Amino acid sequence: MFQTFLIGLREGLEAALIVAILIGYLKRVGQHSALKPLWTGVVAAILVALGFGALLTFGPSTLTFEAQEAIGGSLSIIAVGFVTWMIFWMAAASRNLKHELESRAALAVQGSTVGIVVLGALTVGREGLETALFLWAATRATGSSGGMLAPALAAVLGILVAVLIAWAITRGLLRLNLSTFFRWTGGFLVIVAAGVLAYGFHDLQEAGILPGLNSLAFDLSAVIPPTSWYGVLLKGVFNFSPATTWLEFTAWWLYVLIVMPLFIRRSRPGRARPAAAGATSRATSDAAATSTTAAAAAPAVGTTSGTTVPAGAAQAPGPDATTTTTA
Repeated sequence: MFQTFLIGLREGLEAALIVAILIGYLKRVGQHSALKPLWTGVVAAILVALGFGALLTFGPSTLTFEAQEAIGGSLSIIAVGFVTWMIFWMAAASRNLKHELESRAALAVQGSTVGIVVLGALTVGREGLETALFLWAATRATGSSGGMLAPALAAVLGILVAVLIAWAITRGLLRLNLSTFFRWTGGFLVIVAAGVLAYGFHDLQEAGILPGLNSLAFDLSAVIPPTSWYGVLLKGVFNFSPATTWLEFTAWWLYVLIVMPLFIRRSRPGRARPAAAGATSRATSDAAATSTTAAAAAPAVGTTSGTTVPAGAAQAPGPDATTTTTA
């Protein structure tokens, strides 16, 4: 349950902050009429994610055991791929996420209402589909004895807490270092994803697709009974299995040893980012050029390539517009 609560909290906070940024931008530029289409897209994305989760949960129930394990194992591995990409994307994009989203919103506002709906659906829909898939895979990996209900409730609780935190942040009632939050939760999700990956390979072994089902790296069932409170705790938090095959063992360690150092390096505080520095330099240069152009265009009538231009028409876009174009 702790796993699904954490997944709901992290992904819910990410989605809630995205929506809050978009709403704040639309209000700031006076586009209040675009709020309804934005919410339409957000609600549509949530419904699609719920439908996808229901399909994953109840869809394979009529299949044979081998088919269920094959589908479950394959989707678990795919879920690990998605969540790994999401962790690294957030580590890289969290610093410039606000500017990127505002740039997209500015482009959508210039178009039709459909563009606003699509913006809300895509920005939240991606998070929703990834969350539904990873929650389903993580719940299967922990083997919850209470079925899907308890993990689902824990995930919903995490999402509700995330929405409350996002609301408090936007209202100025709470100060939270989001970089630190996403860094620590991302590190824990790497451990969770490693367990889901190992369980995915175990499913494929049970389906007969991969060999080595009876080749155990260790069996600690006598020391850590799966039904004991500490066995359930280790399974629920870290996906620990007392009886682990060599393939599961290898997959878990390879994933952690490769992904964790890369994630720590990518999300290290204060790490210099050449791309970001270049963007800042370009923005500064463009701002200086804009000021020069504006000063040159001060007379009532100016000339550009021999053509008379009314005052104001030759004004270059401001730094905000330049930043949007760069993004």
